[in-house]
Amino acid sequence: MTRLTLNFRDFDDYLAHLSYGTRKSLRRKFRKTERAAKIDLEIVSDITPYLDEVYPLYLAVHERSPMKFEKLTKEYLAKLGQLMPERVRFFIWRLDRRIIAFSICMVHHGTIYDEYLGLDYSVALDLHLYFYTLRDILRWAIDHRLTFYCSSPLNYDPKLHLGCDLAPLDLYVRHTQPLLNPIFSRVVKLLEPTRHDPVLPKFANAAELYG
Repeated sequence: MTRLTLNFRDFDDYLAHLSYGTRKSLRRKFRKTERAAKIDLEIVSDITPYLDEVYPLYLAVHERSPMKFEKLTKEYLAKLGQLMPERVRFFIWRLDRRIIAFSICMVHHGTIYDEYLGLDYSVALDLHLYFYTLRDILRWAIDHRLTFYCSSPLNYDPKLHLGCDLAPLDLYVRHTQPLLNPIFSRVVKLLEPTRHDPVLPKFANAAELYG
């Protein structure tokens, strides 16, 4: 995962801590989006009324990714809001009342976890929705005085330029044949996925991956 410390007065203060090139690029994207469309944001703790609209957007991102993990179901998304409404936040972005993006976030102990994103790709790239939605989530988190913003694995290059650090996760692997585990424990260090990502070594705390 990646993590951003939210020690900023507001979103503009956050931008001021980024490199000149990144800051200029983001502001250009935001201006282009705001000139092209009026996008409205709604934040809810129960996504059930909107499931038929948002679920295809989640699937679009899931299917587009070259590396896939679990595939969430409609029932899972509905249960999130029903079982833990105090922690889950669904961010919903609309264009002319049509939902064009949504994000599933969890809030716990001062940290917001940006878990899953859904996008309408008929407009997502032209409107820079990845960065536009991230801006709104960071604004909300800073306004609510949260301490950290965490996002899920993959897509590391923009996160590097956005000032994030790595939040290493423990990976445990055990061979089904116990006698092979002494050998396997040495080999698995060469097989684990982070060693083969060209962007990860560029993060300031990349050494923590191999603790």
